[in-house]
Amino acid sequence: MTPFLRREIIAGLTTFFTMAYIMVVNPLILSEARVPFTQAFTATIIATVVGTLIMAIFANYPIAVAPAMGLNAFFTYSVVLAHPGLSYRTAFSAVFISGILFVLISLTPLRSMLLDAIPGNLRYSISVGIGLFIAFIGLRMTGIVQANPSNLVALGNMHAPGTILALVGLLITLILMALHISGALFLGMVITGAMAYFTGLLSFTKGVASAPLLPEGVLVYNPVSAIADVINYGLYGVVFSFLLVTLFDTTGTVIAVGEQAGLMRNNKLPRIEQTLFADSLGTLVGSMFGTSPTSAYIESAAGVAAGGRTGVTAFVVAILFLIFAFFSPLVSSVSGVAAITGPSLIIVGSLMVGHVRHIDWSSFDEAFPAFIVILMMPLTSSIATGLAFGFISYPLLKVIVGKWRLVHPLVYIFGVLFFLELFFLPH
Repeated sequence: MTPFLRREIIAGLTTFFTMAYIMVVNPLILSEARVPFTQAFTATIIATVVGTLIMAIFANYPIAVAPAMGLNAFFTYSVVLAHPGLSYRTAFSAVFISGILFVLISLTPLRSMLLDAIPGNLRYSISVGIGLFIAFIGLRMTGIVQANPSNLVALGNMHAPGTILALVGLLITLILMALHISGALFLGMVITGAMAYFTGLLSFTKGVASAPLLPEGVLVYNPVSAIADVINYGLYGVVFSFLLVTLFDTTGTVIAVGEQAGLMRNNKLPRIEQTLFADSLGTLVGSMFGTSPTSAYIESAAGVAAGGRTGVTAFVVAILFLIFAFFSPLVSSVSGVAAITGPSLIIVGSLMVGHVRHIDWSSFDEAFPAFIVILMMPLTSSIATGLAFGFISYPLLKVIVGKWRLVHPLVYIFGVLFFLELFFLPH
């Protein structure tokens, strides 16, 4: 084996173990929207393999693609559970349409226009708000915080076995993260899972391995019926939110990883179109089988740090995910214990909040829109609502302070669309 191939394989293994938690966490979150766990698990594998293989073959970058943290929560809590009578099958129509639009945008100059139009502060605030939202979900799942009739939320029961195990698991994972151990999130779940097994909180009644299954089959494939679902249920804002967040999440990630790997040329990443195409096709295919939109994964930076520089790294990641498709009973059992998966949500949330340092807090007309996005996402349990308040307040404040010429015309259009969605469409 050549040194190049050995380095790329090691990088692929590193990236895989760093992001392997998504196989557990994504189906877990989607199952709260009543998506069958086995369906969501297999769909997660399919979307990851498709998106990552395209990234490897056509973009030739060491970047993995998988269902995005935050967008899975948005799908579950802000779409399915927030719309009475809306089935997860119908909700996947919105994901399917956003995937089609993303593919089209990836092939046209509109991609560059959208990227140039959105203010930097709003881009960063989206990541921060989603991070807080994800962390809150993790705290709630593990029982560290709980509902309170007088103050909405309060500290949970610190003597409950599951909560104690979650805190211990969180501490273990934090130690692994602080020591910069590759795959810390995944290893933290493995160690916590072993503790859960020996304390009787985890059992494998359904076995460990089985052939991949899609009990619901293909959920959506007809663009005409999908558009009809979007119109009938007024899911325009949902499609727009999926499209917007996925676009900037992917772009920000591939640029960050590209800079770390030394792949940037004149402050631009070559073949950016292929990276967006890989992500958009992963979203499109994933929605057909039952998972939320995909995104390039920042955990790919771990593989880059291990020496990954080409698509061989991504190819190794895709093959490893494909192998794990045969272990759905194992993953299903683990996902049933919130103490195992919750700490990863909390830590992923903390990593996303790090983008707050890039926000310009010195100008009120820049700071407040970012602040309201960050505040409203976790407090309303809705990513779309946070986006709406941000995109409405930003151009409004710019007009008030006389800086309206500095705002891209598309931002005014976004503001009007979000205003109509927020105040005139059902939630």
